[in-house]
Amino acid sequence: MPVVFVPHGGGPWPFVEMGFPKADVDRLAGYLRSVRSVPPVPPKALLVVSAHWEEPVPTVMTSTHPPILYDYYGFPPESYTITWPASGAPDLASRVHALLDAARIDNASDAGRGFDHGTFIPLKLTYPNADVPTIQLSLKRGLDPSEHLAIGRALAPLRDEGVFIIGSGMTFHNLRAFRDPGVTPVAEAFDAWLREAMTLDPDERNRRLEQWTSAPAARAAHPREEHLLPLMVVSGAAGHDRAVVAFNDTFTGLRLSAYHFGVAA
Repeated sequence: MPVVFVPHGGGPWPFVEMGFPKADVDRLAGYLRSVRSVPPVPPKALLVVSAHWEEPVPTVMTSTHPPILYDYYGFPPESYTITWPASGAPDLASRVHALLDAARIDNASDAGRGFDHGTFIPLKLTYPNADVPTIQLSLKRGLDPSEHLAIGRALAPLRDEGVFIIGSGMTFHNLRAFRDPGVTPVAEAFDAWLREAMTLDPDERNRRLEQWTSAPAARAAHPREEHLLPLMVVSGAAGHDRAVVAFNDTFTGLRLSAYHFGVAA
């Protein structure tokens, strides 16, 4: 299986009118719909690492039927009726535990956790029928890049077991600046650095990711890096596969990118 990092946009953006330019919404939504065709065969299950879940140790959801976690606020009432009833995958959760244990990475489980909007919003576009069993794995508090690369490396065997690993975040995430046209150069500068870093030799790619705070405009693009950390996990899981820039466009005037690994250029 390939692995991918996707930008999930803001809140319930594709399903509720939020004032975003229609052309921007259509382009990003079209990309997310296309992700279904990335695996060469239908996956047995999805493992999603979302920017919107952090725990003291990597934690995996184990529910057979995960609920929806409406972890956003201030949106129209219809935002809180969106559904995406994918089943869970307890066997996959057990396998994730085993792989993390083998790598000596402390981990935990959560039987009550639901799909947050970093999962159910983009995947409602990618898998609208919610027909692939899905679980989430949390980030680890502290948001250390090296630790998240190691988590990804530990999970790499899942790729040979029919599991499609998806990192869901954003390559730019500064909410205070999101609608400020003056921040466009910040997003452009950071995204240009990231695109160059991601398409390097995998060892150098990961070294650059570990040192991402040295990038131009790094902290202006990510005052807090939780939306970048899912990229670290998928880059670790990619192993020696090189990255392909699968999407590079603007959303509300800000540059965003998506990356695929283990696919033809």
